[in-house]
Amino acid sequence: MSTEFMSTDAVATAVPPFRVTPDFWAQLPRMPLDQYPGTEGYIADVYSNPDGSAMSAGYFALTHTDAPLDYFYDYDEMKVVISGTFRLENVDTGQVSYAGPMDAIFFPKGSRILFSTEDAALAFYVGHRSVAP
Repeated sequence: MSTEFMSTDAVATAVPPFRVTPDFWAQLPRMPLDQYPGTEGYIADVYSNPDGSAMSAGYFALTHTDAPLDYFYDYDEMKVVISGTFRLENVDTGQVSYAGPMDAIFFPKGSRILFSTEDAALAFYVGHRSVAP
């Protein structure tokens, strides 16, 4: 028998189980006001580098305030908007866009984004990083 192929049983025991985490988004901690003054943002990783993965994923919520939330990405990240609408402005390029429910967003490493919303918005994100936001 060739050692090139693993049996289905061997593969099943080598792979960790998948995870389901319900309602994590409902209890997000507020982002520190000393770092994000005048804003009301909430964020947490539901999975931080699970099983050694290079990815982290979680939820980001924002409630309307007069000040936009200013965030610098030192890693690549993708977001999918679940509810509400985000206004996104790249500070360095002037690019402005709006993302609403079911819209996908990609922020390349090095982006500095101003986030705002007219009411409230919630997104799920996946970042290629090994540190929590």
